[in-house]
Amino acid sequence: MLLSGFLRLGVWQNFFRAWRGGYSGNLKGEGITLGGVYVIGAGRQGVLLEHREKEFGDKVSLASVLEAAEKIKPQAS
Repeated sequence: MLLSGFLRLGVWQNFFRAWRGGYSGNLKGEGITLGGVYVIGAGRQGVLLEHREKEFGDKVSLASVLEAAEKIKPQAS
């Protein structure tokens, strides 16, 4: 997403949202790798939530993460 990533309106909206919110984190890195969030259950439960960034700054819903985390069943010893 190198150059095309910076030309997308959503990327700039995410940037300004973070800037207005006072984000002051580390901006070091290669800058072209998108991230994601996985919630994985115990044993054979597998992946309960998968969120992959579609563009820079795309955030996962906290409610979705909490809902998936509540579905994790403890593994029998």
